[in-house]
Amino acid sequence: MNKWTIRIAFLILVMGGGILIGTLTAPGAWYAALNKPVFNPPNWIFAPVWTTLYVLIAMTGWRQFEARDHGSLMSLWWAQLFLNFLWSPVFFVLQMPWVALVVIAALWGTIVLFIRGTWSWDRPSAVAFIAYLAWVSFAMLLNLSIAVLN
Repeated sequence: MNKWTIRIAFLILVMGGGILIGTLTAPGAWYAALNKPVFNPPNWIFAPVWTTLYVLIAMTGWRQFEARDHGSLMSLWWAQLFLNFLWSPVFFVLQMPWVALVVIAALWGTIVLFIRGTWSWDRPSAVAFIAYLAWVSFAMLLNLSIAVLN
């Protein structure tokens, strides 16, 4: 496969997966009825933030894939994607905020390990995941707050 085919495939995988998960697990009446903390962002913010993050996630994925000699980092990349896609069904469909908190905490740890692993040799991927880590940190605090308030 050439580089552009790989990059487009990663974009389709991450963006398509994110859109599919978001569509299938859209917040409904249950979420609307929950008590939320004062720092809960407006719903419109999630789409642009996740779109940006999914592009960054896809970019780091294709960078690891193209490197080919960093298998453990590619494994971490796949693990974070799995955990990322798992969180919404656990939180919104199963309506289990405490279990979702465990999922997002595992996601957070996976992102940290990925940043540590890429920092010295692939700084663009590490920096891209710092933005991701910042959002997931906020989302984890939001998840915890919702769990406690409900």
